[in-house]
Amino acid sequence: MARTADRFAFETNWGPRFSGDGSEFRLWAPSAPSIELAIGDEAGKPADFLTMERDGAGWWHATTDRVRPGGAYGFRVESGLIVPDPASRRQVGDVHSLSVLVDPEAYEWRSADWNGRPWEETVFYELHTGTFSATGDFAGICDKLDYLKETGVTAIELLPVAQFGGRRGWGYDGVLLYCPHEAYGGEEALKQFVDAAHQRGLMVFLDVVYNHFGPDGNYIGSYAPEFFHQEIHTPWGAAIAYDEQPVRDFMIDNALYWLEEYRIDGLRLDAIDSIKDTTDTPLVKELAARVRETFPDRHVHLTTEDDRNITWHIERENGRPALVSGEWNDDFHHTAHVLATHEDEGYYADYSRRSVAQMAKALATGFVYQGDHSEHRGKDVGVSSAHLPPTAFVNFLQNHDQIGNRAFGDRLTDLAARRVVECLQAILLLSPQIPLLFMGEEYGDTHPFCFFTDFDGELGEAVREGRRAEFKKFAAFHDEDARALIPDPNAQSTFEASKLDWTMLDRPTYRRRLEMVKRLLEKRQRLVVPLLSDGLTGGCGEYHVSDDTLAFVVCWHLKDGSALHLFANLDDEPWAIPSDVVSGDLTCGEVLHAYPKGADETLRTGVLPGPSAVFRLESQKLIAGKNG
Repeated sequence: MARTADRFAFETNWGPRFSGDGSEFRLWAPSAPSIELAIGDEAGKPADFLTMERDGAGWWHATTDRVRPGGAYGFRVESGLIVPDPASRRQVGDVHSLSVLVDPEAYEWRSADWNGRPWEETVFYELHTGTFSATGDFAGICDKLDYLKETGVTAIELLPVAQFGGRRGWGYDGVLLYCPHEAYGGEEALKQFVDAAHQRGLMVFLDVVYNHFGPDGNYIGSYAPEFFHQEIHTPWGAAIAYDEQPVRDFMIDNALYWLEEYRIDGLRLDAIDSIKDTTDTPLVKELAARVRETFPDRHVHLTTEDDRNITWHIERENGRPALVSGEWNDDFHHTAHVLATHEDEGYYADYSRRSVAQMAKALATGFVYQGDHSEHRGKDVGVSSAHLPPTAFVNFLQNHDQIGNRAFGDRLTDLAARRVVECLQAILLLSPQIPLLFMGEEYGDTHPFCFFTDFDGELGEAVREGRRAEFKKFAAFHDEDARALIPDPNAQSTFEASKLDWTMLDRPTYRRRLEMVKRLLEKRQRLVVPLLSDGLTGGCGEYHVSDDTLAFVVCWHLKDGSALHLFANLDDEPWAIPSDVVSGDLTCGEVLHAYPKGADETLRTGVLPGPSAVFRLESQKLIAGKNG
């Protein structure tokens, strides 16, 4: 790791080691009989070749001054195939072209002293760079930074930006994991965006994928088959061989590279349950420990996605994250979605009948499935999470998966009643868990966010037909003609339909929703966040569920003896709160939020109208609830 004034660089094991006198080019290919450095001409085409030398650890080396910053290079393997650097920082063109030598310290940072923000202040705004703005690039996000700050967002989370095959895609098929996609503006534009965000007090998180490579442009297996375990299968092919130290270094260095060289504030580790690590120390454990060790003086955060409902990675030490700051809590999403839409197919079948009790349990204690039997999965799922603080979980009503993995990319706003959705938004944004909004959710965008790719030929056909086949198990798509209506992922029109429509903000209905979200987030930062700092302890949540309506009460014991209460009724009928539930005076304390207007006054009489949500901040516990 190097820093010169306001310029940053991170020296990785893979990729070129830049020097003004002559850069060293490196490639790990232990069983390759020969590797040559390909030197590009002014057009970025291979023009000459330089023999590389192999050391005892399987690394091939060549040092030369014939490739200057901005110059093209690659590697020629024994078969004659010329491949890009797997740790390329920039490409001449697509994933099949030569790589470009980059001076990592060329960019001068204006926000070099930025140290981030505490975890409890985080309000995520997840966005896809290509569909967020009209230009579909990092500059387009920059144009909306003031808007996001005014909304109350504190952290922008980018879907993966590492270069993948084609120019359109979610990013989870990346093959050049060190290379910001040129379609979005490349490495300098990403640094400019992060710099601009930091100048406005906004954090930037990046989604990274360490469980597989994409199918188009991944050449590593052609010269380093040792990088993969062909005998271990994942949904995307052979497992990555994390028992090989150079392979392990490739991914851990990648995480540190984004955090140091790009000043990224945090990473979301995608689907860690699909990382098939055969070593005694899980990759995530080592990676997170290295991050904590490397950045002791910055607020740097990690989040994870994992459907096993495990907790070892989000445990706390002295009230603070030891490894990972927060786990994406699918359980909360699933309970909310079922309550709002009444859907009961697929994994929603595990939530359809007990969703009110499950939502209260998730809000009070973390996961729904804490060792319980899942009928959908046919096994017991999870471990106890009640001992963890609410801030160990990232909650959401929508995200890229939960929208985009629907056949037509439907948003919750288009599937559920407005009042129920607005109750759920209040629950999301004022509860002490870390909230996440998906782009456009803040104003109630109803446009789809579809699954889209940019593959052609046999791969394109396989992706299109595979996508449609996924929905055979759903009643609405048993018929082949119905499946044919599912948008083609490779069609330009599918991508275009997924772009945000910012003109919706010109309409009163959507402006009203935005103003509501702004008010909720302002109250969160001013009244709730101060009660979450200084090592909030676990076991602080209790809840009570109605026996006959879709209503519940949750209480969280927070800092300084404060008690945050949520009274929620997602039914159409009012709920007369039983006398044995409330043990305190409902006229004391402060009302943080009442939806709809006047719900707090009705609550004073012991009745909660429906649908409604009321948050109260008290100095005492008002309910007789349970925490498990």
